[in-house]
Amino acid sequence: MPTPGLESQLKQENFILGSSTMDQVKGVLTLQGDALTQTDINLKVAKSSQVLHFQFREDKQWKLQQIQDARNHVNQALQLLSSRDESYHFKTGAEVNKLMDAVMLQLTRARNRLTTPASLTLPELATSGLMKMFTPPMPGDVMVNFYINLSKLCLTVYQLHVLPPNTTKNFKPAGSSVLHNPGAMFELNNNRFEVSHVHKVECVVPWLNDTLVFFTISLQLCQQLKDKISVFSSFWNYRPF
Repeated sequence: MPTPGLESQLKQENFILGSSTMDQVKGVLTLQGDALTQTDINLKVAKSSQVLHFQFREDKQWKLQQIQDARNHVNQALQLLSSRDESYHFKTGAEVNKLMDAVMLQLTRARNRLTTPASLTLPELATSGLMKMFTPPMPGDVMVNFYINLSKLCLTVYQLHVLPPNTTKNFKPAGSSVLHNPGAMFELNNNRFEVSHVHKVECVVPWLNDTLVFFTISLQLCQQLKDKISVFSSFWNYRPF
């Protein structure tokens, strides 16, 4: 991840978005650390077969909050481990366990940010800053969302249609979700919409997969240390008759 003053040294990586089951959405994403610096997306509109083309504006890039949050939790774990001088001697096993619990909590939170994308409502997606990133601007009946899921960078595209003003009987606004299904409804600016089509495409980011492996190994090492402390504590507390 970038350190202050060295952001330019992070290499840009291009990833091809695709799906083996459909070709309505295709594109290339450019990732630099925790930022999407460029997108090139083609969307085939379901009804007309018209192809829409979108790119990020040159002055814009989209920060992936999940990666930023995971990094911040790792930094907190490192600060916990470095908060004591190298010459410090732990006095009890409980003191070691307390530190390991705190470190493991931060590592678990970091891993969870990459494995559990945020749930959003459709109005939250519609008013997201992401919708202002594109040139040409996204039409009013298209919404997009980027998120991390395990080792994959995902793009979801929603196509909408406006419901008639008198649609009240069967109108049920959708709640929060990572992925909304066709038929989901919402209201925004006195208009009611329904999701007509959903397209999800993704690409594997190898270093995200490595990161998840390292989180698992780190948590296992912490647990092994706690287990050893537990064994020795039992030995010290044993008093033969």
